[in-house]
Amino acid sequence: MSPVRRCSRTACGRPAVATLTYVYADSTAVLGPLATYAEPHCYDLCAEHSERLTAPRGWDVVRLAVDSGPARPSGDDLEALANAVREAARPQERTAAQGHQPGPAARGADPMEVARRGHLRVLRSPDS
Repeated sequence: MSPVRRCSRTACGRPAVATLTYVYADSTAVLGPLATYAEPHCYDLCAEHSERLTAPRGWDVVRLAVDSGPARPSGDDLEALANAVREAARPQERTAAQGHQPGPAARGADPMEVARRGHLRVLRSPDS
């Protein structure tokens, strides 16, 4: 289980519920649901700071629906987790049967992430 992300505001230790990004070219601040990953140039905010958010004069604020309650796993989440566990077990079964050394996926690397540059990730297609 990953640690709870905290509000980016100084001296605030409350759990983050929303992510703030800026579109400088459009003079727009976008406040939306908490991003899946902590990204550079984005700010995670707690419920109180996300409600009190104001933008500089002349800027627009776009507020996307934010659920301030704790995230609860859905049936789809649990099914995806079960499928990931089954998929992760398959290469180990094949390599053990064939007598091969385990590859990077079996050694703990993320089997879906192929490459990374900064905050961008290249993901392998589930078909490959």
